[in-house]
Amino acid sequence: MATDIRDKFKNIKILKDEPLANYSWTETGGKADYLAFPRSYEETEQLLNYANEIKMPLTVLGNASNLIVRDGGIRGLTMILKEMNHIHVDGDRVMAEAGAAYVDTTKVAQQHSLTGLEFAAGIPGSIGGGVYMNAGAYGGETDHVLETATVLTEAGNIEVFTNEELEFGYRHSKIQDTHGIVLAATFKLEKGNPILIQHEMDHLNYLRKSKQPLEYPSCGSVFKRPKGHFAGKLIHDAGLQGYRYGGAEVSKKHAGFIVNVDHATATDYLQVIKHVQETVYQASGIHLQTEVRIIGEAAK
Repeated sequence: MATDIRDKFKNIKILKDEPLANYSWTETGGKADYLAFPRSYEETEQLLNYANEIKMPLTVLGNASNLIVRDGGIRGLTMILKEMNHIHVDGDRVMAEAGAAYVDTTKVAQQHSLTGLEFAAGIPGSIGGGVYMNAGAYGGETDHVLETATVLTEAGNIEVFTNEELEFGYRHSKIQDTHGIVLAATFKLEKGNPILIQHEMDHLNYLRKSKQPLEYPSCGSVFKRPKGHFAGKLIHDAGLQGYRYGGAEVSKKHAGFIVNVDHATATDYLQVIKHVQETVYQASGIHLQTEVRIIGEAAK
């Protein structure tokens, strides 16, 4: 690539040809041409505007927890916003920057006796990814408590969107369609008993630990829940638990997870996903749609 973006932004940490397996929760993924770690709205805006100016492809990652990066990696500029992780409380509102961990945000809410975020106590993603994907667990979803989101639009403008304007759906927000970058979120919560809030968080984390294969690298829940069904049960009923391709395996502990049991590649993951979809469809007539975000180029 002729343009070395590091020459333009010497004050921002930017790595060249960086393996994304170092950042993804599956421990798979090819290289990013450039991987940047902006620390502020301004730096994120500068990088976006420059990428637009020179027509460089731009990809934004959150905590890379519900994500598969193909083995060919990502061309152009990739940004990870984990350096933007400030969390602030004002009355019954919690404001968190995009790179803040969802788990850390729930802890801050509990410390300030605020209830409503308990469902997210074990979600491994970032706030930005949580808003982008409308992340949820145990009956709660991001849109249940989100008041506004600060977004850097594709055109380079910083705008604040209300819950209604984000047009949330199941594992979906309008930001996926408009290609904006979540910079921060404000959650409207309620006052509660910090002991009871912590008890609920501990209970949900116990359920997660007892049912999910947290001992292996994974991308979390792989498939969306089909209407009237559970993806994990469909996969279990199709006899797929323990199915393995390369180093990727349908978890024996929770059929909705695919785990990295032996130096898996992203290609291994995608082969397992394809086999699961085909087998479940043959067994039930139901096509499982992926919840995990799959990006990047195939290995050459």
